[in-house]
Amino acid sequence: MARNNKIRLSTEDIVFDTINYILLTIVIIVTLYPFIHVLAVSFNDAIDTVRGGIYLFPRKFTTFNYVSILSDSEIYNATIISALRAIIGSALNVLASIIVAYAISRRDFVLRGIVSKIFTYSMYFSSGLIPYYLLIRDLHLMNNFLVYILPGIVSAWNIMVVRSYIDGLPASLIESAKLDGASELRIIFSIIFPLSVPVLATITLFVAVGQWNSWFDTMLFCSMNPNLSTLQYELQKVLQSTQQFTQQASFDMGLRNNSNTVTPESIRAAMTIVAIVPIMIVYPFLQKYFVKGLTIGSVKG
Repeated sequence: MARNNKIRLSTEDIVFDTINYILLTIVIIVTLYPFIHVLAVSFNDAIDTVRGGIYLFPRKFTTFNYVSILSDSEIYNATIISALRAIIGSALNVLASIIVAYAISRRDFVLRGIVSKIFTYSMYFSSGLIPYYLLIRDLHLMNNFLVYILPGIVSAWNIMVVRSYIDGLPASLIESAKLDGASELRIIFSIIFPLSVPVLATITLFVAVGQWNSWFDTMLFCSMNPNLSTLQYELQKVLQSTQQFTQQASFDMGLRNNSNTVTPESIRAAMTIVAIVPIMIVYPFLQKYFVKGLTIGSVKG
């Protein structure tokens, strides 16, 4: 006879699982509803949205909000700039992180302790916004694309995270490579890099999201050059413009032209979706590395 492998759950287990499912369902609803609401507003007629009552589904479906946004040449240029800074910035940050992390993970590196302390102190103390602005100005990075890249190449936090991961790798791998005559760069890119993919993928996504969502540095350093405007900065300008209009003013505008009309709220919703969709597309490809990448350093091998 086949053995019955089913495990009977006690009453306490059933109650515990039920409460967990209920709480997780509530969390999912609370998390997804704002996005679904914005999505519904973005696809709803702008004047109809002023009436309110849009929750999960658009009442009068239209794509004119997106047509209005995508017909603006500044949006295309801003999207390209945001994509470039996200790709280049994250790639250089990961490259710098693994090289520096490998260096300070080596016990034979004489300045290992001093460099580690400098990076640690930099995570707790900052010079402030004004000295930072003056530094960028003196480096002639104002209205320059490099202002998006150079300040973020080195991240003390990412370096410490990658170093913790490297410390958990078997030291015998590096010793064997050195006995075979491998150089330090060969060890980094042929041994350390492939073994550190989980943590590198994790910080890549964090850096890319930070670069993609950044708008303050655009306003501070590149506001005078529209060719360097980013997508998030354009969205921020739209959000600020909504404060200059009321729902009644938008409704009156629609009465004069009730077709192909946009309002600040509809444009804001559509631009929000446009801004977050690229990250949502990239996230699933890197999600599998999160569990291992985010728990690095918790167990030393």
